[in-house]
Amino acid sequence: MALEVAKEGQVEAKPKAERQTNCLACNKLIKKLKRYYREGKFYCSKRCWRAFIDKSKAEEKK
Repeated sequence: MALEVAKEGQVEAKPKAERQTNCLACNKLIKKLKRYYREGKFYCSKRCWRAFIDKSKAEEKK
C-alpha cells in the first residue's frame, strides 16, 4: 500500500513541458499544419526563422 502511494506521488511531481504556441519572430499563432521547426523551436515560416537568426546575430555584435 505504501509503495503505491509513493509511486503516485512521483508521477504527480513530474512537471509537464510547455508547448510553444507563438512564433518567436513575429508572435503569430503557430498552426499545426503550417509550422517550421529548427533547433528545438517552432516558427511560422522559414522567413521568420531567418529573421530571428539575423536579429540575434545583430544583437550579438552590439
